[in-house]
Amino acid sequence: MKIIGTTEAGRRLGISDARVRALIMSKRLKAVKVGGAWLIDPKDLDAVKVRKVGRPRKARKASKDKGQFNHCLH
Repeated sequence: MKIIGTTEAGRRLGISDARVRALIMSKRLKAVKVGGAWLIDPKDLDAVKVRKVGRPRKARKASKDKGQFNHCLH
C-alpha cells in the first residue's frame, strides 16, 4: 500500500494542502497522523473527489407576489 501526504493528495485532487487538512479535520477524508504529518491512502481520495466547486447555493424563497409586474407588460 502506497501512502501519500497532504501535498500530494492536494495535487491529485486539484486543491491546496490546507484544504486537504480541512477535509481531514472535518472527517470527510480518512488519514492517520504520524508525528507532525498526515498520511493518506490514495484510494481514500475517491471519497472526496466528487464535489461541486464553490459554495452551496442558498434555498430560494417562493415569492408571494409573483405576478406583481404583469400589469406593466400589457
